[in-house]
Amino acid sequence: MQNQDMNPLEFFVPGAPVGKGRPKATTRGGKFAHLYTPEKTVAYEGLIAHAARMAMGERELIEGPVMVQMDIRVPIAASWSKKKQELARQGEVMPTKKPDIDNVEKAIFDGLNNVAWKDDVQVVEVSKRKRFSDVPGVRVRITPLAKQAA
Repeated sequence: MQNQDMNPLEFFVPGAPVGKGRPKATTRGGKFAHLYTPEKTVAYEGLIAHAARMAMGERELIEGPVMVQMDIRVPIAASWSKKKQELARQGEVMPTKKPDIDNVEKAIFDGLNNVAWKDDVQVVEVSKRKRFSDVPGVRVRITPLAKQAA
């Protein structure tokens, strides 16, 4: 491994987290034409890439295995009672609706390809949690691991 910055990379992706959308198919004349990524996913992956680029600064792409920690914060429903909103802030009410935690992970990882790391195959360990917050977004911490890649 080169003389690489082994310090963790940390950044925040602001706004309501978006799960990676499934590819959509188009047809032309009743026949399959091509697959495309939904616009909402493309926009969110762009936001992820921007947040990561800002945190990277002049840092080189991370090489080798990494550990990723994600703290996913989803917005609290304005329609809920004040009591339920407070319970959500305290972690007593958990977010069990979309976006799926694994789909947010996929969007984050894909948004980081060729921005923070070469490819998300480098991720060998993940820690993630999803909670309610008044400030929605995803806090990401990427820690390069000193072990050699296979």
